[in-house]
Amino acid sequence: MDIAVLSRLFSNYFHQAPDHILALPQAGSDRKYFRIFNSKDKAIGTESDDIQENKIFIHLARHFKSKGIRVPEVYAVSEDGRHYIQEDLGGLALFDLVKGQPFSNEVEHLYQSVLKELIKLQIDGAEDFDFSICYPVQVFDRTSMFWDLNSFKYYFVRPLRVSFHESSLQKEFHLLTQWLLEEPHQYFMMRDCQARNIMMKGNIPYFIDFQGGRKGALQYDVASLLWQAGAEIPMEKRQHLLEFYIQNVHERIPNLDVQAFRSRYYGFLLIRILQVLGAYGFRGLFEGRSHFIKSIIPALKNVDWFMKNVSLPIELPEIYKILSILVQHKRFQVEEWQSAPKILKVSVNSFSFKRAYPEDSTGNGGGYVIDCRGIHNPGRYEQYKSLTGKDIEVINFFKSQSRIDEFLESIYKTIDLSIQDYLVRGFEHLQINFGCTGGQHRSVYCAEAVKKYIEEKYQLNVELHHIEQELKGNFI
Repeated sequence: MDIAVLSRLFSNYFHQAPDHILALPQAGSDRKYFRIFNSKDKAIGTESDDIQENKIFIHLARHFKSKGIRVPEVYAVSEDGRHYIQEDLGGLALFDLVKGQPFSNEVEHLYQSVLKELIKLQIDGAEDFDFSICYPVQVFDRTSMFWDLNSFKYYFVRPLRVSFHESSLQKEFHLLTQWLLEEPHQYFMMRDCQARNIMMKGNIPYFIDFQGGRKGALQYDVASLLWQAGAEIPMEKRQHLLEFYIQNVHERIPNLDVQAFRSRYYGFLLIRILQVLGAYGFRGLFEGRSHFIKSIIPALKNVDWFMKNVSLPIELPEIYKILSILVQHKRFQVEEWQSAPKILKVSVNSFSFKRAYPEDSTGNGGGYVIDCRGIHNPGRYEQYKSLTGKDIEVINFFKSQSRIDEFLESIYKTIDLSIQDYLVRGFEHLQINFGCTGGQHRSVYCAEAVKKYIEEKYQLNVELHHIEQELKGNFI
């Protein structure tokens, strides 16, 4: 992680250095995001080693801007292509307005405004656009569909030991993709059109995270948006919004075959549902991220409704058989989750070895005490003596003049073993303590880094205390 590059891009663009650079939580990708700001200006910084993906995002953002489509403006890009800064749209996503809330008329109107903007993205965004630069693939073709279908098979169905007839399933995959490819697909397909990727600036929607877009049919994105498992839009509202979308598409495409469009919409919905289950299986069942495991239950509710209410013009008995088994799978029944063990609580502390080790408030004696004193100490230098491990100057020191991140990588692997085991066995508490000479620089930095790592990977709440600093009245 090299936030110095992002700081330099910000300073060059706004002609003033940032006061703060705050790391933002990661989602399902390896990209790292930062909120960068001072008293006057703000931006979002991105760091990613996938330079080709960065290029397509930047190219698309500028192309969409030229078409009047609402996306963040890209301000500046580093020479190596690994870093860029863009417009900060705030912290409110459409998902934040719908998760766990009644689906009010106001929220429905917001979705209608999103659907209108989505049509612009899909139709206007495709005009004069060279799809050959899309990454990792150029079009949502048979190969792309099979990636999604096989992801469902290998990352979700097989780990749950659901039996199926391999040959029959493959034949149905071919039948489904062949039917869907009959739909016109010269439009821009965002690919991951969901409420977390739509930021609300005021009541105006902006699309983000569209770098995986490609040429495709219109129905996939609207199915992705309206059937996002976590948003849990009421079924009646989904139908209303679908008809609103079809009506607005028809205005743009007068010769639209509405009946065929609506029929294939449900085919694209099916392939999206299977893709989502594959993604949840990989992130949840394989990587152990609890957020994705919990999302499987509402996703299977979508499956249940689909099977009871949708009749496709093609026969898919093997797929339906597998889905019937999954809907009834014991592991994902609500009762199983309600009776599950309590969520693991993790406490992370920084402290000074000049005092006693941190107390174990649980009385179980479990956890780690990790010595950071082997790391090059910025506290030996006058310019850092009044600072802590949270200050950007100290962070830059660690990045350029120590091996602290290499040290932390070994810590991550160690605590992974305990956290994953504790989650399986139902343990309720884990304590991780980082000590250094003064409890000010190295231990603080490490405690902050580990807190962030655990929250992002396991979606657990972490209680953090900088014991020495709190004793001195420095609540950093």
